[in-house]
Amino acid sequence: MHSIQNTDRAIFNHATMGIVVINSKGEITSVNPFALELFQYSLPELVGKTIEMLIPGRYHHKHESHRDVYMAHPKNRPMGVGMSLFAIKKDGTEFPVEVSLGNYTYNAEKYAIAFISDITIRKKIEDELLHFNDKLESTVEHRTKLLTDTMEQLQHSKEELTKALSKEKELSDLKSRFVSMASHEFRTPLSTILSSASLIAKYTETEEQEKRNKHIHRIKSSVNNLTNLLNEFLSIEKMEDGKVVANNVVFNLKEMIELLCSEMRSIAKDKQQIIFKHTGGRNIFSDPSILRNILTNLLSNAIKFSPENSPIEVSSNVTNEEIQLSVKDHGIGISEKDQEHLFERFFRAANVVNIQGTGLGLHIVLKYIEILEGKIEYKSVLEKGTIFTIVIKNKQA
Repeated sequence: MHSIQNTDRAIFNHATMGIVVINSKGEITSVNPFALELFQYSLPELVGKTIEMLIPGRYHHKHESHRDVYMAHPKNRPMGVGMSLFAIKKDGTEFPVEVSLGNYTYNAEKYAIAFISDITIRKKIEDELLHFNDKLESTVEHRTKLLTDTMEQLQHSKEELTKALSKEKELSDLKSRFVSMASHEFRTPLSTILSSASLIAKYTETEEQEKRNKHIHRIKSSVNNLTNLLNEFLSIEKMEDGKVVANNVVFNLKEMIELLCSEMRSIAKDKQQIIFKHTGGRNIFSDPSILRNILTNLLSNAIKFSPENSPIEVSSNVTNEEIQLSVKDHGIGISEKDQEHLFERFFRAANVVNIQGTGLGLHIVLKYIEILEGKIEYKSVLEKGTIFTIVIKNKQA
């Protein structure tokens, strides 16, 4: 049996790592004292046994094939690079090892030398470091998520605050503009009411009834203007608060518009004609109050911004798919520049500054149409007139 006789015996005996020599059959031929102590065997217990005796049983099959390949083409190298290697003691205790391989030939026979280091302590430290690193990464990830969530909450709070401040400013501007507008718009009808009431008191004779009727009409007209002004502002406030919702019912659209046109003729200018034309079905499923408010605003504008002795054309058409309404006048029209701001609150075109109004009507119309999930289109040419067209889906009851 070949031993380590040709090597430096002192190095072999006093090395601080395990050294095991095996022959080409995988049999142990020599073991240094450090390895004997490491594996807890005596030399006679190991010599002549296969190297697999020092390896956990679950690795035997693979190790035998790897060992045969190595002995066929031996070369110095570390063993199991990138792998976790384990050895087993006499009492069955497994422990992690690091192995380097060497080789030599003696009397035409090949031998392999395994240099074995117990890396239990190092492995424990590495595992603790890995555990610490995993824990650290988990902590960092958790803290990062908390920070991200906090930043998102702060951003959300900032956006909400910005919206609230914007809303507050918008409301403040709305109130300021309303006060300014109301102080001007209220003054004229109130002055008219006051002067007409004073004049009526002077007409005591029977034959002066026509004069009294004239001033009574002026008072009624002024009261209507004040009522419309307040209703417009209250409508805006309700819609901004989300208090206006569609209350859809089945009703006769043609009859509703005919009645409205009849009512609006009483406030039309001298010889203004309101012409109504209906085509298609009559009964629809929608909110009659909202549609009436929309048409009232559009008709009021058409009357207000059209000259005497001019037609105002109202049309409606009902199909299975949609409801189409339009109001057309032959009045002063709207410039292209002003059309960009047509539906803004309190906006009044440059050519109507001397005509009474609040600038809220079309804004209200747009809001009502949004509630009905419809759309509004318009065409206008200065001094030739304007047509507004509304399209709403024909929902079934």
